[in-house]
This record gives sequence, C-alpha cells and structure tokens, in this order.
Amino acid sequence: MRMTFAERLAQAQQTSGSLVCVGLDPDPAKLPKDLAGTELLYAFNRRIVDATAGIAAAYKPQIAFYSALGAEDQLVASIRYIRERAPAALVILDAKRGDIGNTAEAYAREAFDRYGADAVTVNPYMGEDSVRPFLARPDRAAILLCRTSNPGAEDFQDLLVDGLPLYRRVAERAAAHWNTHGNLMLVVGATYPREMADLRMAHPDVPFLVPGIGAQGGDLDAILAAGLDARGAGLLISSSRNIIFAGGGEAGAIREAAAELRTAINRRRADRQRSARSA
Repeated sequence: MRMTFAERLAQAQQTSGSLVCVGLDPDPAKLPKDLAGTELLYAFNRRIVDATAGIAAAYKPQIAFYSALGAEDQLVASIRYIRERAPAALVILDAKRGDIGNTAEAYAREAFDRYGADAVTVNPYMGEDSVRPFLARPDRAAILLCRTSNPGAEDFQDLLVDGLPLYRRVAERAAAHWNTHGNLMLVVGATYPREMADLRMAHPDVPFLVPGIGAQGGDLDAILAAGLDARGAGLLISSSRNIIFAGGGEAGAIREAAAELRTAINRRRADRQRSARSA
C-alpha cells in the first residue's frame, strides 16, 4: 500500500532532519557563468540538488522559469534527478493552478503524471470543484494559496467575510470540507507571522508551506513561534534565491546556505521544545 502524503511529508522531514524546502527558480539572468552545455537549467538544478541532498526535505520548482523558455523537458529531467539523489525528498510543483471541471483534472494529471510531483500549489479562488482534482490522490497533495507573502496579498485576502478575513474563510472551508485524505497544505507567507499564528491556532494539524524567508524579509524566529505545530513540525520553510544563488551559485556556498538555514531552524525548534517541557 502506498504511503499517504502526510506520511511521506513526515518521512521527508525525519530523513533530512529538516524543514527546509529549496526553491528551484533558475532565473536565466542569474545563472552561474561556469555552466556549460545546452541544458543550463538542468545543469544548475543538478548542482543545487547535489549540494543540498540530505539537507532539504523538499524541492519546489517554479514552473514559469521552465515554460517561459520552452524548457519543460529540463524540468522533467530535474525532477527525475531529485528522485535519484534525494529519494526521500518531496517535489512541489509551484504552478498555482486554478480552474474547473475537466480542465482542473488535466492540470492535476500534468502535475502528478507528466512531472511526477508530490504536490502542486493551487489557487482556490474558484472554489471546491477547482481544488478537488488535486486532492483526489491520497499520496499527493494540494497546497492552497491562503495568506501569501507578496505585498498585494492584503488587497483581497484581508477583506472581511462574516467577521473573518477571506484567507481565514479559505482555510476554514478547505480544512473542514475538502481535506478528506489529510493531504491539504496551506501557503502562509513568512512576512505575516501574526496571521500565521491565527491560522495555526484554528488549524493545529494542517501543514503550512512558508515562502518569504530571506529575500522577502520574513523573520525566522517569528514564523517558528507562530507556525510550529505541537510536534515541532507542521512547516516547510521555502527559500530560493538566498540558497541557490549563494556565492554566485557556487556549489559549496549553496550547501552552506542550506545547511545554515536548517541549523538555525532546528536550533530554534529545540529551544521551543525545551521551553515547552519546562513550562
């Protein structure tokens, strides 16, 4: 019997001893100059995966960097390489899909069958029928945009709906009605720790994908205080630019940046667990 997504998430975090998710966003303008060959995105991703295997619990390729260049084959190859070098790590396809009916089902097949991803980011704005196809497989997950890290998030996500902001209503509906297989996650930006704390209190068992650390200014102490669950987990903390372009994209610097983030997270997790035991 296949492991559920929740079991695979726990295994990925335990195997790596990490809550780190490495974003594979190979901006062509920033690629290291020493890369050679015609498949530069794939070559760079191999370098990143080699440097961070055993440190990262997950990898998150942003599909736009590949599709904009017609380089989807390099994305497929990159995911295959992750499976070889870091078999316990999860692959999250950052595609932010959102549509209805057979179109949503086709997007789910794209993520899970064409690319072989373990999870895909999904925009829930169109409601339940736009999300259900991504939650139909117990071993795969949908990661719903909830309280995102971008400055414009408040334009709509903070609007009140029956006394609660819209992002809280999204989480409420999703957790209560859509999470039949326990394979739903929420995107909660590191730049909004107060909102994250509210979501954790309301949904103690739903894991969060947390972008916004590093380049976007998210505070690590604040998000760990706000978002860790009762087991000292419940988060995948995503960092892209601060890791993959460390030292100009040099392998040793990439590994050092990823290891420093894992160490910082785990030190604070341990401190919080000690505090909880002594309370």
